[in-house]
Amino acid sequence: MTPDVDRRAAYRAGQRAILPSLPGTAAWGLICGVAMVKGGLAAPWAIAMSLLVYGASAQLAALPLIMAGAPLWVIIATGFITNLRFVIYSAALRPYFAHEPAGKRAVVGFFMTDFTFTLFMRRAQEGALPAQQRDAWFAGVCATNWLTWQSCSIAGIVAASYVPTDWGLEFTGTLALVALVGPALTARPAIVGGVVAAAVALLAHAMPYRLGLFCAAIAGIAAASLTDSWRTRAPRDAGVAP
Repeated sequence: MTPDVDRRAAYRAGQRAILPSLPGTAAWGLICGVAMVKGGLAAPWAIAMSLLVYGASAQLAALPLIMAGAPLWVIIATGFITNLRFVIYSAALRPYFAHEPAGKRAVVGFFMTDFTFTLFMRRAQEGALPAQQRDAWFAGVCATNWLTWQSCSIAGIVAASYVPTDWGLEFTGTLALVALVGPALTARPAIVGGVVAAAVALLAHAMPYRLGLFCAAIAGIAAASLTDSWRTRAPRDAGVAP
């Protein structure tokens, strides 16, 4: 096959690979769209946020701060802290995309999500992606995921006016987040970080502007990092003769 045919085939393979996770993406996008409007954001602004931010956890974390009139720096910092994990994702992807132009890497970073990153890394580490078609495969994954998310999120925004307020959408959104985060807690650092973050969030719940989220995120990241450091150091120390 010619290179162009190979790349189109890789793009379609990426589209097929993301299909199993699309029901979760669709449900989460719908919930996020409804929650934004029910939280007090006007539909045009909600659509703009969905298109420009493209980060459900950051959107839902920033929404109550926006409606409460929190300072701009608090809103920006909340979004930054909430999406800090993408810095780690980007570092993990660097070996596969370091040769690409900066503009292309920026686009890859914008369209990357937890689902697409996990899927790409698994396939790449298995050696299932030819180096020449990695970007095309990842583009198929990300484009399909983005279209699913945006269509369902906008559908939720438009349909929000028909959804009864007493359905408890905030609680539903929390459950959706738990459903997304739970499967990722498979390694000891992630489990420790999640437990510490949850404990700090509960203890700091009364802080103004929901600054307890900052404390919880920072404490969780620190706990996970320390746990990972101790875990990787232990085998080396065990091999050192007394």
